[in-house]
Amino acid sequence: ALSAGRDVPYLTGRVVDNAEVLSADTAARVTAILKAHEDRTTDQVAVLTVRSLGGDSIEEYAVAVFESWKLGQKGKDNGVLVVIVPPERKMRIEVGYGLEGGLTDVYACRIIPNVMAPQFKAGDFDRGVEEGVKAIVAYLKGEAAADDAPAAESDDQGGSMRLSGFQEPDLSIPERILFGAFIFGIIGLFTVIGVLTPGVGWFLYVFLIPFWAM
Repeated sequence: ALSAGRDVPYLTGRVVDNAEVLSADTAARVTAILKAHEDRTTDQVAVLTVRSLGGDSIEEYAVAVFESWKLGQKGKDNGVLVVIVPPERKMRIEVGYGLEGGLTDVYACRIIPNVMAPQFKAGDFDRGVEEGVKAIVAYLKGEAAADDAPAAESDDQGGSMRLSGFQEPDLSIPERILFGAFIFGIIGLFTVIGVLTPGVGWFLYVFLIPFWAM
C-alpha cells in the first residue's frame, strides 16, 4: 500500500507525463507506437513519469499503479508499466505475469541501463523514453535478441524488473590515473617510513601489505 494521502495518478493515456519531461511530439510518437502494438497483439504498455514517490519505494509505487490501472487484457495479464521519477533518479519496468515469457527478466533489466539511462544522464528524456519503449515493443515482437547487450542485475519481485538510480559516478581516464597515483603515493610513503623507522617499522610494513595487494 502507498503511504497515507498518496494517490495513484489518473490513467489519461498510454503516456502520462506528470513530471513534464517529454515534448508533445515525443508523447504522440510513443503513444502511436504503443497503440499500434496493442492493436496487433493486445499487449498494453504504458509510460508514467512523476516528480516524486512521496516516500514510497519504486517497487511499491509501480505495483500500486499497475494494479490500479489494470494494464493488460483480462485473463492474459499482458501489461507493461514503465515508471520514471526524474528528480529521484529512479526507474522501474513492471511486467505482467502473462508477458514474462515474452519480455524476460534478463532483457527487461537491460533496457534501463543500456537504452534509457544513458539518454537520461545526458538530459534527453524524449529520446530515452522513446528508445526504451521501442526496445520493449521490439522484444515483445520477437525482433530483439536476448544477448544483444551486457547483462545487468535484476530484481524479480512478482513479475517486475527494476533499476533504481540512473545517475552513476563516472571518472575519466585522466582522473582515474591521478586518483590511482595519489593512492599509490600515500601507500608508498608510509611503506618507506615503515621500512626506515626502527622498532615499529615492521608493524607498518606488515599493515600495508593488504593495501599493496589491492
